[in-house]
Amino acid sequence: MAADRPSPSISLRNVVRTFPSPRGVVRALDDVSFDVAEGTMTGLIGPDGAGKTTLLRILAGILGADSGNVRILGYDPATEAPALQRQIGYMPQKFGLYEDLTVSENLDFHSDLHGVPAERRKELYRPLLSMTALSPFGSRLAGKLSGGMKQKLGVACSLVHAPPLLLLDEPTVGVDPVSRRELWEILTAQVRNKNTTLLVSTAYMDEASRFDRVVILYEGKVLGEGRPDDLLGEVRGHVFHVTVPSWSSRKLEPRLAGVPGILDAVGEENGVRIVTSNLTLPSLPEDLAPFTSIPVEPRFEDAFMQRLGRASLEKRTSSRSPGQLGWESKRAEGGRDDQTDSIVIRNLTRTFGSFKAVDALTFNVHRGEIFGLLGANGAGKTTTFRMLSGLLLPTSGELLIDGQNVLGSEVSKIRQRLGYMSQKFSLYSQLTVTQNLTFFTSAYGLSGKRQKDRIAEIEEYFGLTPYRQESAGLLPLGFRQRLALAAALAHEPSILLLDEPTSGVDPLARREFWRTISQLSFRGVSVLVTTHFMTEAEYCDRLAIMAQGKLLALGTPAEIRRRAQSPDTPDPSLEDAFIFLLEQNQPAGLPS
Repeated sequence: MAADRPSPSISLRNVVRTFPSPRGVVRALDDVSFDVAEGTMTGLIGPDGAGKTTLLRILAGILGADSGNVRILGYDPATEAPALQRQIGYMPQKFGLYEDLTVSENLDFHSDLHGVPAERRKELYRPLLSMTALSPFGSRLAGKLSGGMKQKLGVACSLVHAPPLLLLDEPTVGVDPVSRRELWEILTAQVRNKNTTLLVSTAYMDEASRFDRVVILYEGKVLGEGRPDDLLGEVRGHVFHVTVPSWSSRKLEPRLAGVPGILDAVGEENGVRIVTSNLTLPSLPEDLAPFTSIPVEPRFEDAFMQRLGRASLEKRTSSRSPGQLGWESKRAEGGRDDQTDSIVIRNLTRTFGSFKAVDALTFNVHRGEIFGLLGANGAGKTTTFRMLSGLLLPTSGELLIDGQNVLGSEVSKIRQRLGYMSQKFSLYSQLTVTQNLTFFTSAYGLSGKRQKDRIAEIEEYFGLTPYRQESAGLLPLGFRQRLALAAALAHEPSILLLDEPTSGVDPLARREFWRTISQLSFRGVSVLVTTHFMTEAEYCDRLAIMAQGKLLALGTPAEIRRRAQSPDTPDPSLEDAFIFLLEQNQPAGLPS
């Protein structure tokens, strides 16, 4: 008997949970087994639909397992849920906050739920508010907090009863890198100083390095588990950076993606990063000679893609992934043109009362360019997008869309040139794929045979034909994303506005999405995109970084990275540069 070996805080053996669906029974969790050691940080990593939320709800006592064995802190959640819930802090994806209550009132509400005595609350709240930098904001309504502050308040509410186990469901989705870093500092301190056991789900592969151990989930199954360094070690030697003279990375990426033996291909600024099934580089097509290949250090996303494997890759892409068909835009051909601007913004300002949401913003987007707009939550990106789409008029400044001034033109004519895809996809969940496309094409004036042909064309192009009678709300997230992009492109716009279009979707769906965007840019469509994935920002030709409504930096990804170079950081990442620029321009004492 190993008496000195502590029992795990969480032990799962052969856990199964199913749900009914129109296609039959779905196994949300399929024979899941792993342990979480006391006082450690464990990451539950996987894309949307992997089973992360279902698993956390079972651990929190909200759902039951169909079969298998679950032990948490020595309790059986199926029979001892009330006692167990007093030992657990659980933060769901939406933080569980009441936006019409103040910061202090939210803490009181969660204290009431967990039976925290009134006389102890002041001493408990003080370190929580200090840790989360919310001390000055006790009387502020939760609904008036920034995204990063809401996130920190959600964590504080989960800790009011000092639980030994903390379960967090995707706490960093949709928040900027600065807020993400601050949250991880809070959580790491909680684990190291209080010996709290932490299980966090995340769709961000780059967060894997923060954990003591990670569990990779995909389609309800455990693909792998272990220390992040060990999992990275398995893919070391399988990752290369490939360049071909006179081939742009945007042209080279889809060419390499179809080569047998290459599991993943991602365009980078000066070439393509590939993950191979073997330690040697596979034979490349003759038209790519001469090429250069350099082994590079792996990232956790490379390890995920390798574990997913070629079989699963073929399964996911068998229904004719976007970007593989021959549809050509009739309105925009000829690729990038740096001499022609699709969008011109000069001294653009928008105020709400005395508050300047956008302050003298100036930049332009070339024809056929992929342009990234980055910024912390509350930087003014959404307000800028709303002005570009004609939903909000500027207070002052100039805004030209394909040469037409938004202030002096009919908004309906401007909108004909724009395709807009919001973060939430703006689909009608009860309507089928075809009904959604019928609605959006009708809104842009298509009817009769032209409308019918156009819908069939874009369903085929985006691999949606097998799902045309499916309700949009029942589609997997990656296919909802395809449908939202198809709807935005239904009227063949010359400019595409994308607001965090890949939040929560898995790496495969993101690859397909960006290959489609690259092909559109080749055909002359201008793309303006916001994202919190810094690896995706590398796909952009140029970037603008905003803070508090103002432009902080403008340039190519390489130019932005160079802004953060220093003796201590000679080779900064784009995330390093983003955080550096924001911290350089953030007034002292202002919370994220």
